[in-house]
Parts: sequence; C-alpha cells; structure tokens
Amino acid sequence: MDIVDEMALAFIVLIRSGSVLRIIYCFITMAGDEEQAVTYKKRIKNTIMFYIMAESVYIIRDLAMHYYS
Repeated sequence: MDIVDEMALAFIVLIRSGSVLRIIYCFITMAGDEEQAVTYKKRIKNTIMFYIMAESVYIIRDLAMHYYS
C-alpha cells in the first residue's frame, strides 16, 4: 500500500506542476502572439479543466481507500 500511496503523490505533484507550467507557457506565448490569443485562452481553459478532473480522480480514490480499509 505504501508504494501505491507514493506513486499517487508523485502523480499529483507531476499533474500540479505540469498544469502550472502549461498555464504559464500559454500566458507567455499569448503575450507574444496577439493573433492567437483566443486559441491560448482555450488551451488555458482546457488545462484548468484537466487539472480539476485529475484532482477529482484522486479525491475519489482517497475516499474509496478510506471507505474500504
């Protein structure tokens, strides 16, 4: 069980840091390319939606592990 918990924490850290870096990248690129601002805003929105769904999966996993153990 310890290995599963460590892997889950590693994935959570990767998801959080990847999402933040993606949003920062989109903001920087959007500032440099005014014509593609709509596209980068959509990418930022999709990244935020991915982050929320990914965090929800781990919350549901934690609830299930707490309920069944």
